[in-house]
Amino acid sequence: MVSKLSLKSALYIICQCSWGVLQTLLGAVVFLIHIRDRHFVFHSAVVTCWKSRSSVSLGMFVFVTDKPYFAPKLAPEYTEKELSHRLLVHEYGHTIQSLILGPLYLLVMGIPSTLWGFLPSAQKKRREEGVSYFSFFTERWANLLGEKVTKSKSMENLLID
Repeated sequence: MVSKLSLKSALYIICQCSWGVLQTLLGAVVFLIHIRDRHFVFHSAVVTCWKSRSSVSLGMFVFVTDKPYFAPKLAPEYTEKELSHRLLVHEYGHTIQSLILGPLYLLVMGIPSTLWGFLPSAQKKRREEGVSYFSFFTERWANLLGEKVTKSKSMENLLID
């Protein structure tokens, strides 16, 4: 008999490899490029800890920074371990967006999120106005979904820039 957890895992993987095939294939390529990095499974997603300063989710593949650069800037009540877990919950939320949006994920979530993160004008707005990166609709929704599914805290509206 198949347990509930393994059935959920199987459905997650099947949906990511069919409905979310575009981002999952891209994630598989990035995974192979970073095959020597540390990997683990989190709620059926394949997580890679990489040396990049940024984190990204591509289908069932999550790539998180191995050391949150923003950790020293935040309130002392957050340890680096706590922030790393919150970031993982946030990125896992993006994998749920992939399940919901399927082939539209890269267009509806990926492009706006990337522009919000890397456009100099967006970076300037966040820095000068004290706007949280996680207040943008793509990030706020990822926080909400990640928290709902994992029952853990996400990044909330922490300032990371």
